[in-house]
Amino acid sequence: MRLLSPLTWLISPLALLGLWSMLAKAGLFPVNLLVPPQEVWRSFNELLASGELQEHLAGSLSRLALGFVFGTLGGLAFGTALALSKTVEAYCAPLFHCLRQIPSIALIPMFVLLFGVDETFKVVIVAKTAFFPVALATCEGVRAIPRSHFEVAAVYRLSWPALVGRIALPAALPAIVTGIRVALTRAWVVLVACELLAADSGLGQMIEMGRQMLRIDVVMVGVVLTGVIGFTLDYGLRRVERRFTTWQSR
Repeated sequence: MRLLSPLTWLISPLALLGLWSMLAKAGLFPVNLLVPPQEVWRSFNELLASGELQEHLAGSLSRLALGFVFGTLGGLAFGTALALSKTVEAYCAPLFHCLRQIPSIALIPMFVLLFGVDETFKVVIVAKTAFFPVALATCEGVRAIPRSHFEVAAVYRLSWPALVGRIALPAALPAIVTGIRVALTRAWVVLVACELLAADSGLGQMIEMGRQMLRIDVVMVGVVLTGVIGFTLDYGLRRVERRFTTWQSR
């Protein structure tokens, strides 16, 4: 049982794969709507061999990385300022909490008009999606720091950069990692949605082209890869989050 327990997470994917295969063989749905798993696997290998899949993956991941870095850095800076500065809180908090309620997908038409359909549009919307969860998590994490930490900093007359770099951000790190994890997952989902609507490369564009050509096998390759990449990103940050939580509790 000890040997089997690490593999229990495979049960539900294998069960879904088996159900998918049985439904495809039963012929309950047209072949062009429910493609058998082996056809999807064959299309995956064809896309991989042609280099098309690598091109789409590189486009999506580069946009995600660039936009996420900008959004995360901006969220860290603004969240820290919002938590430590009464002036920033008084002037910016109401607008911040209002804007963070707006779904990023709802802003796609406006962003297309402002930035066009080139790379800037997708990087900006990823940055916007990442900014708000990171800023909120940073703000809440810094505010949860005991006041004694800041009293010690006042005694030693630490400068603002030293206060942020040595006390605020390290103490709030577990909360910040949680915010980054949420932001990364949301940013990935929004990016694929943007590529579905306006892109010349990326997983979303590959899915859309497959739909237009009635290649459901290609669509399923994109859907499965989107889920696998999203799971991998979330799992990696979940491990980091768990490590920081364990470190803080010691």
